[in-house]
Amino acid sequence: MGYGIIEANGDKIVPVGCGALAGKARSPIGERLSYLYTALNRIIAQYRPDTVAVEQPFVARNVKSALAVGRAQAVAILAAANQRIPVYEYTPAQVKQQVADYGASSKEQVQEMVRLQLGLSEVPQPDDAADALAVALCHVRETHLKNLLAGQ
Repeated sequence: MGYGIIEANGDKIVPVGCGALAGKARSPIGERLSYLYTALNRIIAQYRPDTVAVEQPFVARNVKSALAVGRAQAVAILAAANQRIPVYEYTPAQVKQQVADYGASSKEQVQEMVRLQLGLSEVPQPDDAADALAVALCHVRETHLKNLLAGQ
C-alpha cells in the first residue's frame, strides 16, 4: 500500500513524504491488515493530515486482487475515521484525468506528471508511492474545482 503526503497552499503544492507499506507476503490476511492499520496510524500521528484520499479498487480481470486492494482501502478508511479525518475516494479514471488531463493515461504518464507537478528530480519509488501522490494531487485539484464552482 502506497502513501503520499502533500501540502497545498493556493496554487503551491509541496511534497512532504511518501512511501509504501508491505507486510509479510505469506502471513495470514488478518496479520497483514493489522500491520497496515498500525503503520497507517503511525503515519497519521507523524504527519497529522487534514484529509485522506484513497483510490477505489479497479476491477478488471483479477477479482481476487481487487478484493485484496479493497480490504487495504477499508483499513485506510478506518484508520482515518478513527482519528476523525475526512476521507475522500476517487476512481482511477478521476485520478488520471486530474493529474494527467486524460482519463485513460498510462501509469507511466501519470507518474511522470506527478514528478513534474511536484518538482521532483525522479519519479517517486516504489510505484505505489507515486500512485498515492497522484491520488493526493487529484484530491487537491478536485477540491479546488469544487470550491471554484461553489464560488469560494
